[in-house]
Parts: sequence; C-alpha cells; structure tokens
Amino acid sequence: MTDTKALEALVEPIATAMGFNLVRVVMMNGAGGLTLQVMAEDPATRQLTIEQCTSLSRRVSDMLDEKDPIPDEYSLEVSSPGIDRPLTRLQDFTDWSGHVAKIQLAEPLEGRKRFQGHLLGVDDAMVRIAVEGFGETALPFAGIVSAKLVLTDELIKATKPLSDEGADEIDEEEEDD
Repeated sequence: MTDTKALEALVEPIATAMGFNLVRVVMMNGAGGLTLQVMAEDPATRQLTIEQCTSLSRRVSDMLDEKDPIPDEYSLEVSSPGIDRPLTRLQDFTDWSGHVAKIQLAEPLEGRKRFQGHLLGVDDAMVRIAVEGFGETALPFAGIVSAKLVLTDELIKATKPLSDEGADEIDEEEEDD
C-alpha cells in the first residue's frame, strides 16, 4: 500500500494522539530511493521541536514496522513544516491570511494555473487571493494541486522561532568580524 491517502489515515491518529496536527504525508522517489515524508505541527507553535519530531518519528516507525504498508524499501522523514510551509488544509489559507502564497491549480482558471499573491481568506471552500496585475480572485480549494507560503520579510517577522538559544553567540561572532 503506497497510496498516500491510506498512509495518511495510518499516520494521522498517531499525530493527533500526540497533540499534533498532521500537515501532510508524501511518498517521494529521489536519487536515494523512496522517502516517506511526514510533516506535522504543534497547534500552539505551528512548528515541532527536534524532540517532538524524534518522538513522532519513533511512533510512526513502530506502526509502519507493525503494519508493513509499504512493500518497497524506504526511508522515513519526520519534520516540522518550516517557514515557507505547504498549505494543505482549508484552515491554512485562513490562518496565513495576509501572507504571500504560491498556488497551483489542476485546471486553468481564467487562462492560468499558477497564482502568487496575498492570501485574503476563505469563503465557501474558495481560497481568496490578491494577485498583482490580476486582481482579487477566488480559487476552488478542491482544485488546488499545491500551495505554499512564500518567504518574505513579513513572514519571517510573523514566524517566531521556538528557541533563540545560541543567538547571542552568533551576534558576538558577527561583531568580532
């Protein structure tokens, strides 16, 4: 079973039981072989610490060993979504309203599949976005193939790191240069 939806159905209860939101489950085929990528977040911080990733990885790995849903050899990667995170749930488009996102549709809308602009929120499963030179438009959530935040100064300011441990040492090193 390498069906992503089926894998997601196996992983989500584990993430939920640990108090995390599952962001996405993706099976990737790269130069190093198959990788099962699991992205999750702590709803309080929208991130995961290394310890939380490790803990989730162990539990997911134990379940995968027990159920053996992937017939091929693969690697498991568990991570936090990062600052330029994918937007996978309808709620993400509301939560990150005001920030810039790249969105790709399965089918063209008004002659285009790719949109980049400021998220304006959601109305009736339609993602509203303001695209420079195009104006405001509404994209059907069901038609979105991929979406992610774009790294901007505003996003950096809005995304506080979980820890600033070691930041003083970096500042001191920069002053010495």
